[in-house]
Amino acid sequence: MSQGGQTISINDLDVAQLADVRKQLEDELNHLTNSFAQLKQAQAKFKSCVENVREVKPENANKTILVPLTNSLYVPGKLSDPDRVIVDVGTGYYIEKTRPQALKHYSDKVEYIRTNLDTLEDTITKKRENMGYLTNILQQKIQAQTQSKS
Repeated sequence: MSQGGQTISINDLDVAQLADVRKQLEDELNHLTNSFAQLKQAQAKFKSCVENVREVKPENANKTILVPLTNSLYVPGKLSDPDRVIVDVGTGYYIEKTRPQALKHYSDKVEYIRTNLDTLEDTITKKRENMGYLTNILQQKIQAQTQSKS
Protein backbone atom coordinates (compact mmCIF):
# COMPACT_ATOMS: atom_id res chain seq x y z
CA MET A 1 0.00 0.00 0.00
CA SER A 2 1.42 3.37 -0.95
CA GLN A 3 0.83 6.52 1.04
CA GLY A 4 2.59 9.77 0.15
CA GLY A 5 5.09 7.92 -2.06
CA GLN A 6 6.06 5.63 0.80
CA THR A 7 5.44 1.87 0.88
CA ILE A 8 3.79 0.54 4.00
CA SER A 9 3.73 -3.13 4.93
CA ILE A 10 0.27 -4.54 5.54
CA ASN A 11 1.59 -6.04 8.78
CA ASP A 12 2.29 -2.51 10.09
CA LEU A 13 -1.38 -1.47 9.87
CA ASP A 14 -3.67 -1.62 12.87
CA VAL A 15 -7.05 -3.39 12.87
CA ALA A 16 -9.05 -0.27 11.93
CA GLN A 17 -6.74 0.51 9.00
CA LEU A 18 -6.87 -3.10 7.83
CA ALA A 19 -10.67 -3.00 8.00
CA ASP A 20 -10.64 0.17 5.84
CA VAL A 21 -8.35 -1.47 3.29
CA ARG A 22 -10.57 -4.55 3.31
CA LYS A 23 -13.66 -2.40 2.67
CA GLN A 24 -11.89 -0.67 -0.22
CA LEU A 25 -10.88 -4.05 -1.69
CA GLU A 26 -14.48 -5.30 -1.34
CA ASP A 27 -15.76 -2.23 -3.19
CA GLU A 28 -13.19 -2.71 -5.97
CA LEU A 29 -14.08 -6.39 -6.23
CA ASN A 30 -17.80 -5.60 -6.47
CA HIS A 31 -17.16 -3.02 -9.18
CA LEU A 32 -14.91 -5.38 -11.16
CA THR A 33 -17.39 -8.24 -10.83
CA ASN A 34 -20.23 -6.03 -12.07
CA SER A 35 -18.08 -4.87 -14.99
CA PHE A 36 -17.32 -8.51 -15.80
CA ALA A 37 -21.02 -9.35 -15.87
CA GLN A 38 -21.77 -6.37 -18.13
CA LEU A 39 -19.00 -7.38 -20.52
CA LYS A 40 -20.37 -10.93 -20.60
CA GLN A 41 -23.79 -9.53 -21.53
CA ALA A 42 -22.29 -7.38 -24.28
CA GLN A 43 -20.36 -10.37 -25.61
CA ALA A 44 -23.55 -12.45 -25.68
CA LYS A 45 -25.31 -9.64 -27.56
CA PHE A 46 -22.57 -9.53 -30.20
CA LYS A 47 -22.56 -13.33 -30.50
CA SER A 48 -26.29 -13.13 -31.07
CA CYS A 49 -25.67 -10.53 -33.78
CA VAL A 50 -23.24 -12.91 -35.51
CA GLU A 51 -25.91 -15.63 -35.48
CA ASN A 52 -28.56 -13.21 -36.74
CA VAL A 53 -26.38 -12.10 -39.67
CA ARG A 54 -25.75 -15.76 -40.53
CA GLU A 55 -29.53 -16.28 -40.69
CA VAL A 56 -29.89 -13.63 -43.40
CA LYS A 57 -29.54 -15.81 -46.50
CA PRO A 58 -30.09 -15.12 -50.21
CA GLU A 59 -32.86 -17.72 -50.35
CA ASN A 60 -34.86 -15.56 -47.93
CA ALA A 61 -35.06 -12.62 -50.36
CA ASN A 62 -38.55 -11.08 -50.62
CA LYS A 63 -39.88 -13.32 -47.84
CA THR A 64 -41.82 -11.79 -44.97
CA ILE A 65 -39.77 -11.66 -41.76
CA LEU A 66 -40.19 -10.12 -38.32
CA VAL A 67 -37.99 -7.03 -37.89
CA PRO A 68 -37.04 -6.14 -34.31
CA LEU A 69 -37.70 -2.51 -33.37
CA THR A 70 -36.90 -3.11 -29.70
CA ASN A 71 -36.14 -6.18 -27.60
CA SER A 72 -39.84 -6.96 -27.36
CA LEU A 73 -41.43 -5.25 -30.38
CA TYR A 74 -41.27 -6.82 -33.84
CA VAL A 75 -42.99 -5.70 -37.05
CA PRO A 76 -43.43 -7.65 -40.29
CA GLY A 77 -41.15 -6.68 -43.15
CA LYS A 78 -39.69 -8.02 -46.37
CA LEU A 79 -36.05 -8.84 -46.85
CA SER A 80 -35.29 -6.94 -50.06
CA ASP A 81 -31.48 -7.31 -50.22
CA PRO A 82 -30.10 -10.25 -48.21
CA ASP A 83 -26.51 -9.35 -49.16
CA ARG A 84 -26.57 -6.10 -47.18
CA VAL A 85 -27.44 -5.50 -43.54
CA ILE A 86 -27.63 -2.52 -41.21
CA VAL A 87 -25.05 -2.70 -38.41
CA ASP A 88 -25.36 -0.88 -35.09
CA VAL A 89 -21.90 0.63 -34.55
CA GLY A 90 -22.84 2.24 -31.24
CA THR A 91 -24.24 5.46 -29.79
CA GLY A 92 -27.21 5.39 -32.15
CA TYR A 93 -25.19 5.15 -35.38
CA TYR A 94 -25.94 2.53 -38.01
CA ILE A 95 -23.95 1.62 -41.12
CA GLU A 96 -24.91 -0.51 -44.09
CA LYS A 97 -22.46 -3.37 -44.61
CA THR A 98 -22.25 -6.54 -46.62
CA ARG A 99 -22.95 -9.75 -44.71
CA PRO A 100 -19.24 -10.73 -44.60
CA GLN A 101 -18.32 -7.22 -43.36
CA ALA A 102 -21.02 -7.41 -40.70
CA LEU A 103 -19.86 -10.87 -39.60
CA LYS A 104 -16.28 -9.59 -39.32
CA HIS A 105 -17.42 -6.50 -37.41
CA TYR A 106 -19.37 -8.48 -34.82
CA SER A 107 -16.77 -11.26 -34.60
CA ASP A 108 -14.08 -8.64 -33.96
CA LYS A 109 -16.25 -7.17 -31.18
CA VAL A 110 -16.68 -10.61 -29.60
CA GLU A 111 -12.91 -11.18 -29.70
CA TYR A 112 -12.13 -7.72 -28.33
CA ILE A 113 -14.48 -8.28 -25.41
CA ARG A 114 -13.01 -11.76 -24.84
CA THR A 115 -9.51 -10.29 -24.40
CA ASN A 116 -10.91 -7.67 -22.01
CA LEU A 117 -12.75 -10.39 -20.08
CA ASP A 118 -9.53 -12.41 -19.77
CA THR A 119 -7.67 -9.38 -18.42
CA LEU A 120 -10.49 -8.51 -16.06
CA GLU A 121 -10.72 -12.10 -14.83
CA ASP A 122 -6.99 -12.05 -13.98
CA THR A 123 -7.45 -8.78 -12.11
CA ILE A 124 -10.42 -10.16 -10.16
CA THR A 125 -8.43 -13.30 -9.25
CA LYS A 126 -5.52 -11.20 -7.95
CA LYS A 127 -7.88 -8.95 -5.96
CA ARG A 128 -9.52 -12.03 -4.41
CA GLU A 129 -6.10 -13.40 -3.46
CA ASN A 130 -5.24 -10.03 -1.90
CA MET A 131 -8.57 -10.08 -0.06
CA GLY A 132 -7.84 -13.55 1.32
CA TYR A 133 -4.37 -12.52 2.48
CA LEU A 134 -5.71 -9.32 4.02
CA THR A 135 -8.52 -11.18 5.79
CA ASN A 136 -6.00 -13.64 7.27
CA ILE A 137 -3.81 -10.81 8.58
CA LEU A 138 -6.88 -9.03 9.98
CA GLN A 139 -8.06 -12.20 11.76
CA GLN A 140 -4.60 -12.77 13.22
CA LYS A 141 -4.46 -9.21 14.56
CA ILE A 142 -7.97 -9.44 16.04
CA GLN A 143 -7.06 -12.78 17.65
CA ALA A 144 -3.84 -11.32 19.03
CA GLN A 145 -5.77 -8.36 20.50
CA THR A 146 -8.33 -10.71 22.06
CA GLN A 147 -5.61 -12.88 23.60
CA SER A 148 -3.69 -9.90 24.96
CA LYS A 149 -6.84 -8.62 26.72
CA SER A 150 -7.47 -11.94 28.48
